[in-house]
Amino acid sequence: MLSPLRNHSASPPLRLESKSLMVSATMFAVGVLGNLVAIVVLCISKKEQKENTFYTLVCGMAITDLLGTCFTSPVVIATYVANRWPGGTLLCQFFSFSMLFFGSAGMSILCAMAVERYLAINHPYFYSQHIDWTMARFASLVTYLANTVLCAMPSFGFGQHVSHFPGTWCYLNWRAMDPLGACYSFLYGGVMLVLIAVTVVCNLGGVHIAGGHEPEDQDREDGAVRPRGVAARFPRLPSVTSAAEIQMFWLMILMTIVFLVCSIPLVVRIFVNQLRDPAYILGKPDYSSDLLAIPFASFNPILDPWVYILCRKNLLLKGCERLKRVVAQVKG
Repeated sequence: MLSPLRNHSASPPLRLESKSLMVSATMFAVGVLGNLVAIVVLCISKKEQKENTFYTLVCGMAITDLLGTCFTSPVVIATYVANRWPGGTLLCQFFSFSMLFFGSAGMSILCAMAVERYLAINHPYFYSQHIDWTMARFASLVTYLANTVLCAMPSFGFGQHVSHFPGTWCYLNWRAMDPLGACYSFLYGGVMLVLIAVTVVCNLGGVHIAGGHEPEDQDREDGAVRPRGVAARFPRLPSVTSAAEIQMFWLMILMTIVFLVCSIPLVVRIFVNQLRDPAYILGKPDYSSDLLAIPFASFNPILDPWVYILCRKNLLLKGCERLKRVVAQVKG
């Protein structure tokens, strides 16, 4: 297997600006703060919400984003401070694995959230019988194990972890000349495409119901209240028609939009780079497009928690008020 720090390292010495260091440090701080706040907001939620399947997955997403930020951003900051890659092959492999793992794990959890919302809205009877928060925890564990196996493959010869221009980050070798390296690029990119497709299809499958959701309607003739939409189909499952269920669905939609905008450019670069003609790769690769895709991917774990926080503004305000009371008591 090629040495990670030799591949693509023919670039000139790093000339990193202090502005880049400030941007990276700010992104790191905002990402950590946002995910910590999101986790705290989930922890102070009502018991029935904390044991809700969807919010169990949301908590898993927040923890995943927090770990991803903490594992990758400090390396980037250290690179800017030292004005060179701060480690060797092992650090490169760790950074690349972290980029791959937290990208695919986050997408997998989002996909699980989309499937959960689809079943809750479109198949409430099946959902009530088979899906609960224990299942969500099990799904999160399986997701982590499966993505660990997928992303560790380059460390065992199936694919390669390599340093990329200008030497500030490592990722899979998406310009691999050997069959195994190319196969891994297509495998990882293919898995991401499948997850994206399932997520989009499940979201579209619930839009027509959630978009026209009306829990109940007043009969003009006799004054009786009659259920509509899902409630009419499953009158014994009132929770399916609650405003909280619809709020969860639209939160799912917003998180999906953020994830797709941030992740698709990097997935596209995997296929574009690997499908390029070898003569082009050996000539003058398109590093500018690569460097444009990376910031997009970096913004996802930063934006995700704030989407949730804004959607739970009332709960956040209650948490702030409680914190102020605690601080006042301590000072008093």
